[in-house]
Amino acid sequence: MIAYTMVGTRDLGRARRFYDPLFETMGQEPCYSDGQVASWGRPSDPGLPRFFAGYPSDGQPAGTGNGGMTAFLVPDAATIDRLHALALQNGGSSEGAPGHRPQYSEGFYAAYVRDPDGNKLAFISYDGRR
Repeated sequence: MIAYTMVGTRDLGRARRFYDPLFETMGQEPCYSDGQVASWGRPSDPGLPRFFAGYPSDGQPAGTGNGGMTAFLVPDAATIDRLHALALQNGGSSEGAPGHRPQYSEGFYAAYVRDPDGNKLAFISYDGRR
């Protein structure tokens, strides 16, 4: 159903330094990059959704809206812990430390971060056993 997600950035190089290690940890690869955008996913499978970071096409500065978030499904709690730490090491900020959130479901384990441009991300597992 989803072809791709795109977030805006004010600095594409900084966005790549933030996102490259996250997507590598999630088993995704760089797919496309030019002077305006960069994307990650699986280049060999264009049917899978991709994630883009880029400069807004209207030439205005990138901004973030309140309430928007992209959630990435990952296999386990240990990977979520690593992704949260990587995000913080690469210029992101925490919006919720890794942990179980039983109010969403019994095995729901998640961490929430913002990228250097303020875009909110979640790393989640529905089977967050440790």
